[in-house]
Amino acid sequence: MPNGEELLQSKVLLPSITPGYRKTVPGNARPPIAFGPPRTGTLGELLALNALAPIRIVTLAPELAGHLDLIREIRASGIVPQIGHTLASYENGRAALEAGARGFTHLFNAMSGLAHRDPGVLTAALAHAEYAELIVDLLHVHPGAILAALRCIPRLFCVTDAMAGAGMPDGDYHLGTQKVTKCLGAVRLADGTLAGSTLTMERAFQNLVSLGMPLAEASCRTSTYAADYLGVGDRGRIAVGCWADLVVLTPAVQLLAVYAEGEPIELDDAR
Repeated sequence: MPNGEELLQSKVLLPSITPGYRKTVPGNARPPIAFGPPRTGTLGELLALNALAPIRIVTLAPELAGHLDLIREIRASGIVPQIGHTLASYENGRAALEAGARGFTHLFNAMSGLAHRDPGVLTAALAHAEYAELIVDLLHVHPGAILAALRCIPRLFCVTDAMAGAGMPDGDYHLGTQKVTKCLGAVRLADGTLAGSTLTMERAFQNLVSLGMPLAEASCRTSTYAADYLGVGDRGRIAVGCWADLVVLTPAVQLLAVYAEGEPIELDDAR
């Protein structure tokens, strides 16, 4: 990749995610036939794709038939299964973790929530997860909910969920085959549903600090924990033998310089 960047992972959302949470999945990410009942051979298809481009993470809905076994098979193959785009119950979520799921896709968003008599998969995450993703643009998740999740999940880490409009002016863009509109920092479908984000990791870091988080912890939650989740021990930390992927910030946590594998890169390319 240009400027020393390296793609460390690709993520797959299986066709067998809960139908109610499919509309923000890019329409051309999979052939339409894939959005039907789970099919025999899904793991084989996944492994065939993995041979073409290494896959690190697979998101799936644990409440669908056969998915606990599929989680075990995916984990055994060396790919990380995680829970998301799901209407699973608390019990489904806990069973998925016990079967080998390691984390949760963009916590709070596109998942069943926390109702005190009918707890959803979010409850399983808050009660039992060590890792989960979170979109910290302060639009996808309220700051109070972010603070609550931080008290519950030790290695909660940031993802951007960014789409093509990130870093671009307001206007119309495409998410797969779907038309979306970027306005005032949000990206939405015509019905108002959030559809990805325009968040950068720089802004996610700044948002964490604005919530009162110490710089060292914010750094872990925007780098180290994600690297640990992927099993990448030579990234996301400053230590002997690790790659020098570094950012330099001003005292006001504004981006000053970026280094990828020890080489400086242009700031316009870093955002």
